Amino acid sequence: MEGPNGTNKIADWQLRQRQVMPLDLKVELSLRRIRDWCDHWDDMVYVAFSGGLDSTVLLHLARQVLPDCPAVFHDTGLEFPEIRDFVKTVDNVTWTKPRMTFKQVLEKHGYPVVSKRVAQYVGEVQRAKGDTATKRLRTTGIKGDGSYSQLGKVPDKWQYLFDAPFAISDHCCKVFKKEPSLRYEKETGRHGMIGTRTEEGTQRELTYLQYGCNGYDMSRPRSTPLAFWLHADIKQYIKENGLPYSSIYDMGYDRTGCAFCMLGCHLGQGKNRFQLMEESHPKLHDYCLNKLGLKDILEYIGVNPYNTQLELFNDDDDDKNKLTDN
Repeated sequence: MEGPNGTNKIADWQLRQRQVMPLDLKVELSLRRIRDWCDHWDDMVYVAFSGGLDSTVLLHLARQVLPDCPAVFHDTGLEFPEIRDFVKTVDNVTWTKPRMTFKQVLEKHGYPVVSKRVAQYVGEVQRAKGDTATKRLRTTGIKGDGSYSQLGKVPDKWQYLFDAPFAISDHCCKVFKKEPSLRYEKETGRHGMIGTRTEEGTQRELTYLQYGCNGYDMSRPRSTPLAFWLHADIKQYIKENGLPYSSIYDMGYDRTGCAFCMLGCHLGQGKNRFQLMEESHPKLHDYCLNKLGLKDILEYIGVNPYNTQLELFNDDDDDKNKLTDN
């Protein structure tokens, strides 16, 4: 598997080998990458701290290398209250604020659904004026030179979203995460360490293969020292080191992030995040579905946001089978 520019710093077999290493070796390698990052930037670094499990582990490792390493929490206004309460217990954390509310982002740019990549690509097609090269790429995978790019195309099962009666966009992540972090970096001159892992998605794996943990030559340099860790490693590290963590993870959630986020909620077995939210945070659930209008969006992509079995589509709906093919 090759990165966007056709060359990789890390071979695919190296990633697979690192993913199955015992935890103590992963810790040693991650600490080495953190030291390298700190040395390269003369300790002008920080940890992007979401209050989630991954960033909790990363902050613990980073402060073994640089005890006064600052953490930055992007206060989107979309977090579970348990996440906010946990972040308040951690020392040396800077809180940033976005310049728009979630409702304003939805109204101006559109709804984030399926994945960041799909939301971005579908939004580009929805906004396209005529038969543009970008539109052809997103619908067929055919690039301007005639070659085929699977990663440049919206998967067939999601192409019905081009005609959705609502705008779709990945812009929320830019407003709530990217722009505040860029603002912090410009103001402080620091360079971020982020707790993302290749296990979480194809694009994260491609980026790691191309740049490794420390992307010094990226357009926006960043470090991902946990890139080769698995979710099981994160839980094991927290248990072995007795790290405190947010109580939200004792309520059935494996991942938290923005409470209202619809990205990836069609995946996995068992209850989705909105069904869990109906049980753990009923008022928040009602706000998301009815005040923000997420109910109609979720049902359109075939996701039942309730614990009761709903008839999402009429029997005579021609698109029933298509929309529920997750």
